[in-house]
Amino acid sequence: MRTGTARGPGALPPLFAMPLHPAPPLPSKLAELMPQPRGAYELVRGRHAGRELHFVDAGPRTRDAVVLVHGNPTWSFLWRKVIAALPEYRCVAPDLLGFGLSSRLPRIEDHTVDGHADALAELIEALDLRRVVLVGQDWGGPLCACVGARLPDRVRGLVLANTSVFVPERPRGTWFHRFARVRGLSELAFVGLGFPQRTLWSVQGDKRSIRGSIARAYTWPLRRLRERNGPLALARMVPDSLAHPSVDALRRGERWVRGYSGPAALVWGLRDPILGRALRRHVEALPHARVTQTQAGHFLQEEVPDALAEAIVAVWAAGEPAASA
Repeated sequence: MRTGTARGPGALPPLFAMPLHPAPPLPSKLAELMPQPRGAYELVRGRHAGRELHFVDAGPRTRDAVVLVHGNPTWSFLWRKVIAALPEYRCVAPDLLGFGLSSRLPRIEDHTVDGHADALAELIEALDLRRVVLVGQDWGGPLCACVGARLPDRVRGLVLANTSVFVPERPRGTWFHRFARVRGLSELAFVGLGFPQRTLWSVQGDKRSIRGSIARAYTWPLRRLRERNGPLALARMVPDSLAHPSVDALRRGERWVRGYSGPAALVWGLRDPILGRALRRHVEALPHARVTQTQAGHFLQEEVPDALAEAIVAVWAAGEPAASA
């Protein structure tokens, strides 16, 4: 196991005696788009011990932080504009295992809700983040819910964006998830052709928001065929019946969200063809949440980062401890 800390420009500061070490380098053009400090943490417990989580860690090193969790098929690059809009806050944005610069999982079956949530919770504990605002989009939403269920005393606030943290009574998934279960064709599309990371623009409100160098940045981490099982695995992690192996873990996260009464916000892109209509059930479950509706698409971080940043700041402020008399 490697130990130590990153050094040089943009490096992370020393953090206890823990398996923290330098992040893998980025190509120069990508580094210009994503200049935030980064690190890598080697997991030390559970089913994925020995594997690494790559993460962005920007802003002042306080015990409180904003933890930003991406979904399928993106990586921490997705949050760069939101992080840039929050210079006064510590922002930690991990790459899920199998995505970005984190370790790959060799088999599709290695991707589980509990496995991803355990890894995220371990990172939060390892960085000693005491009271965090959890922010999740796409799969990041239910994973934040599962982290909240694991570490309820460390949650300062919750922000959800274009996600679904609830298990339907009759799970089916969208056409995207049903296609992912078509053996042979789905492997060809996801692994062979790099779907859907090559078509992210198609679910945007502004189709121009993911083009050119931005589109290439999303495909870069999964440019090799042997590294592309993550998007297919997360698509198949969406339940298609109540017997699906994800259901029990997702329900534990859902129960935590339904019982959560702390500061919360919902930021939605209504032009999202995947989850644009999911806002209503989240409002019903979190009636006290601050709601922001936008005309963005699925990856609203690219279109309305300021709306997300404003919601995070509001939730952060609402979670401030009351001043002593």
